[in-house]
Amino acid sequence: MYQIDFTKPTHVHFIGIGGISMSGLAEILNKEGFTVTGSDVRESDVTRMLAEKGIRIYFGQVAENLKSEPDTALVVYTAAISDDNPEFLYAKELGLPLLSRAELLGQIMENYPYSVAVSGTHGKTTTTAMLTHILMAAEKDPTISIGGMLDVIGGNIRTGSSPYFVTEACEYTNSYHAFRPYLSIILNIDNDHLDFFHDLEHIVESFATFATKLQDGGILIVNGDMPYTDRIRDAVRDKNCRFITFGTGESCDYRAVDIRLDEAGHPGFTLVRNGETAYSVQLSVTGQHNAVNSLSAIAAAEAMEIPADSILAGLRTCSSAKRRFEYKGTLPGGITVIDDYAHHPTEIAATVSVGKSVAKGDLWIAFQPHTYSRTKALLPDFAKALSPADHVLIADIYAAREKDDGTIHSRDLEKLLKEKGCDAVYLGDFATIEKYFSDHCKNNDLLITMGAGPIDSVGVDLLSQ
Repeated sequence: MYQIDFTKPTHVHFIGIGGISMSGLAEILNKEGFTVTGSDVRESDVTRMLAEKGIRIYFGQVAENLKSEPDTALVVYTAAISDDNPEFLYAKELGLPLLSRAELLGQIMENYPYSVAVSGTHGKTTTTAMLTHILMAAEKDPTISIGGMLDVIGGNIRTGSSPYFVTEACEYTNSYHAFRPYLSIILNIDNDHLDFFHDLEHIVESFATFATKLQDGGILIVNGDMPYTDRIRDAVRDKNCRFITFGTGESCDYRAVDIRLDEAGHPGFTLVRNGETAYSVQLSVTGQHNAVNSLSAIAAAEAMEIPADSILAGLRTCSSAKRRFEYKGTLPGGITVIDDYAHHPTEIAATVSVGKSVAKGDLWIAFQPHTYSRTKALLPDFAKALSPADHVLIADIYAAREKDDGTIHSRDLEKLLKEKGCDAVYLGDFATIEKYFSDHCKNNDLLITMGAGPIDSVGVDLLSQ
């Protein structure tokens, strides 16, 4: 397999360069002196930004693109590229080395002495944001690839000039098995992506395999509160690596004790390291779950010899990425509008808990279920997670990559919520949700728009009226 080497830059061509992740990897290679070209189906803000950085881009994915770049040494392709794509087929005909996006990211990692992969079913983006703020506070000039928009780096990618690289590692389709990090974090393991994984056991096995991809002499940081910690430990028993646990249990190497939430839902706690009290921590993200997540960022930073004052400063300035309990504005009557990306029952339960703790009036959730397979497989869990809210307004299911087979509908969630005594109503489209909320809310209520789809537009529209 072709091996990316920053000391020997070559010509790399990207098929599908306009994607968020692909464009970020193209930026990294471009900064490292590689000749970067690429193609996409149409012009966009992303392709214009890349062009401004000197990257040549073709529109339309045809063989002629590669014919115009005869010195191409490697072709990288996104998962969206089909096997009959003319540009992809011509690259194979030429016998050019081909790497998927995940394979390229894994190879890029090996060029950074301190490469960090943040995995877990929930919390990856916020934890990556915390590590980013810590490294920025320590003036380490890191390279960052994050799954959300982060103000401190002005987007979802940052190209630094140092040995530090941090990225999210998503379990979907096992793409993170191509990674080779120096330091891996496993935040949690939960039932999700059941359109790919067979069951929870399949997911646990996937994370165990990911753990084994660690570089020799690397560091593995694992949630010690979850029931699968020993499975992960067993998977790396024969590897030369450090194994560090975090959580609230007494056996964890890094513990959060005396967790408290302020009136905005921001947690503070006392850090106990290897049984000894270390220092007090104050976060600017929300929720008790993020107190636990922050322990992994602290453990990673300390493993990379980042001083405590930089760790504490970074955590104080990190207020989450976009769409993570993000304050959007206040409507007349003191009605607060928050947006949150939560789309799995575990995430929803955590967000609802924070919402209940900070709401001065009723808590409203405008919820858009994400994918038919997830909604169907976890329907009772969705109802349980949402039911503590005072009112739940339900939109149609966001299909994403799936097709509706007619076996699940948002009305099924409405029915279960009503059975639990929750004031839930299926409304379907966003305009109807906006009108219903405007007609029924009262002063000091809190609205959280929730889901991985475009449900955030409900809050934006209400605030613009």
